[in-house]
Amino acid sequence: MALILVIGASHGVGLETVKAGLAAGHQVRAFARSAPTIDLTDPKLTKITGDARVRGEVAAAVQGVDAAIYAVGSTNPSDLIFGTTLFSDSTRVLVDAMQDARVRRLLMVTGAGAGNSRGRINVLYDNLIFPLMLQRVYNDKDVAEDMVMKSNLDWTIVRPGLLTNKPATGRYKVLTEMKDWCGGLISRADVADFLIKHFDDPTLIGKTPLLVD
Repeated sequence: MALILVIGASHGVGLETVKAGLAAGHQVRAFARSAPTIDLTDPKLTKITGDARVRGEVAAAVQGVDAAIYAVGSTNPSDLIFGTTLFSDSTRVLVDAMQDARVRRLLMVTGAGAGNSRGRINVLYDNLIFPLMLQRVYNDKDVAEDMVMKSNLDWTIVRPGLLTNKPATGRYKVLTEMKDWCGGLISRADVADFLIKHFDDPTLIGKTPLLVD
């Protein structure tokens, strides 16, 4: 069993990943500013209260782990209007901390429309949903992705489609080829299922799979 660090562990994909990791028998470090509110009790779980933008806190959390899963999400509605630097700031901190600690495996969750998937989903998403609701936040996700790609880490950037709160099914598409990318829904629990099942998959190093049901 592995020791996995989840950054952004108190809600959304991060919380589902903590649950999936524990269910698979791994030891999990759940890192978040609101870590004490995580309503889980398990001897394999360590809750770490910290800010993903603070170097010392992240550096301490990453020591000795087998893999880090970055699942930071924005909970501030104003970010959709004014943008944010949350993702780039926290990614720079994590990449530096992992390199210093000689932890190589990183799975980063961004989203459909980030990086070179922008404009390659479908007409409705690319021309209406993305520019109206997501573009300002995703501009910073693009910067964060670029940092990861230019690092010497063994990275995988995971881009889920539109997220739902439905239960995990295990029946989702993992689209690693650009020609296959498309829009769709996927539950946060299924994204977590993928992350835990593939955190040690060498065939996905340097890949940017898009996940949809």
